[in-house]
Amino acid sequence: MTSAAGTEADIDRRNVSDAWGVVVLGACALWPLISATLRDGRPEGVLLAVLAVAAGYAAGRMSGALLPVAAPCAGALAGLGLAVAGPHVAPGPQFTGPLGHAGAVAALLALATGGACCAAWATPVPALRFGLRTLAAGIAVAGAALGSAAGCAASAAVLLCSLAAGRTRHRGAGIAGLALVAVLVTGTVWAVAGNVLPAGPSSALEGSLTAHRVRLWRDALGLAHRNTALGVGPGRFGELSGSASDALAADGKPHSAPLQQAAELGLVGGLLLAAAFCWLLYALWRSPRPTPVALTAGAALTVLAAIAAVGDALSFTTVSAGAGLLAGLATARPWAAGVPAG
Repeated sequence: MTSAAGTEADIDRRNVSDAWGVVVLGACALWPLISATLRDGRPEGVLLAVLAVAAGYAAGRMSGALLPVAAPCAGALAGLGLAVAGPHVAPGPQFTGPLGHAGAVAALLALATGGACCAAWATPVPALRFGLRTLAAGIAVAGAALGSAAGCAASAAVLLCSLAAGRTRHRGAGIAGLALVAVLVTGTVWAVAGNVLPAGPSSALEGSLTAHRVRLWRDALGLAHRNTALGVGPGRFGELSGSASDALAADGKPHSAPLQQAAELGLVGGLLLAAAFCWLLYALWRSPRPTPVALTAGAALTVLAAIAAVGDALSFTTVSAGAGLLAGLATARPWAAGVPAG
């Protein structure tokens, strides 16, 4: 339960994490423009996602400093509401299959659960803490009621990680474990796309992921290998992928954030996506909030990273903004009587 705030060195390290955030988000916005200029791409989607993360993070830092309990609670309710209205949160054609909005619904439920659990750890009132944890459990039940097995599982995973975070003495070990989980999921996706897994596990994974999704991944990996430096250009995967054009309801995406970055923006784009996730984890490690709050937010963001690795969640602006908002809430410096806690 110990906070990371309190010493001048800790405050300096948090300032360093903020500076790195500016550098990473700036590079994430600049590189798509460079790639689009040289490859005749369309960078608007990537720029909108970066802007959503930055805006959500800033809003979370401000609201979390003023309302450390009410703000994440309100965010959790908003995320649940958006998940319930899942088919209507984005313009354009909607997809009811596994390649459609299902990943976005699961991601919103995971972020909403993270917000409710962060609010529970932030309040000193036992009755209110119990009520907020009940809300978190209710979000998982809502996922099942919505028919989102992935959303129910994601919410339950965040809730269990949050409960375990209360017994964690050193947040550094917890953050390292979350980073390892993200690496393992991304590595598995890359292995499936590269067809390097043994026959048994490969067939089992392809059966659950659907053959069409695996073909999209392999197209993306092939494009990444042939265009390592600059990628094919942002927004151009659908033009160059045979599997994407063969789909009846094609949306022009490989439905894997790491593979899409690698295919459309090259090696630099993939590294920038990894750098953005690492920055968020580092910011949570240096957060002045209690350790359970930081680890709960980290668990929710790691679950989101796993969902984005096998789906299209980050293509939804609401998900990108929600991720930034939760990270901002969990790294805000609470104010007391107008004076920062540090």
